Amino acid sequence: GAGNGAGGQWGWGDEIAPYFDTTKINVVNRALGGTTNRTFYRDLWQRVLAMLKPGDFVIMQFGTNGGPINETVLNSRARSRGTIKGVGDETEAITNIITKQFEIVHSFGWYEKQMIEEARGKGATPMVCSLIPRNSWRDDKVVRSSGDAVGGWAGQMAEAEHAPFLDINEIIARQYDELGREKVDALFVAGAGPHTSLAGAQTNAFCVIAALKGLKENPLAKYLSEKADGVPPADLRQPAPAIPVPDNAQPQ
Repeated sequence: GAGNGAGGQWGWGDEIAPYFDTTKINVVNRALGGTTNRTFYRDLWQRVLAMLKPGDFVIMQFGTNGGPINETVLNSRARSRGTIKGVGDETEAITNIITKQFEIVHSFGWYEKQMIEEARGKGATPMVCSLIPRNSWRDDKVVRSSGDAVGGWAGQMAEAEHAPFLDINEIIARQYDELGREKVDALFVAGAGPHTSLAGAQTNAFCVIAALKGLKENPLAKYLSEKADGVPPADLRQPAPAIPVPDNAQPQ
């Protein structure tokens, strides 16, 4: 969503601020549902970059909004927001059917790398997340995005660029496995695909803080609030700890 709860949709970026001491650090959410790292980099990244100052932190998470690199038919469902799969240096030149502009399209990994490098160029610390899991199940387990999928590409770029990596896809999926389908259904907006409700956003924000606390070196540790004290650090070598499900968790 757009951070206003329209359609019952909320993202974890809207719910993460309470875990930080805002007398020490300012928390700003510039995420926008429906973008890919290609369209975010092209249309919105410069706004973020202009805000950055030395000492800032940028936590980035890009998901599966893909589809065609360029649509063949212009209609109300056309997006033309896909990237080249993977982390390579391949490119595709197009005239975008929506913007009518010439565009060089790169791989998912290329856009991640640009934002990591440009954030560092402003003196900020970039941190990379894998995407949140969908409410999609196989053999009573939530389907993960890893390896050659988007979550894996994010991890590969974080490793290649020596940026902290928060594998929230796996961390959240483990929590969903423990909660079971019925409880997890209440964390998503019914009929809205992968989009989380307010309770889902709060649950995922909890997991993001767990991921931060599970880093060998957490550069944000000194900025966490008392609320974060109740969040156990994520350790993917251990079974998932129980997490509180918000009281407002109910089918939307």
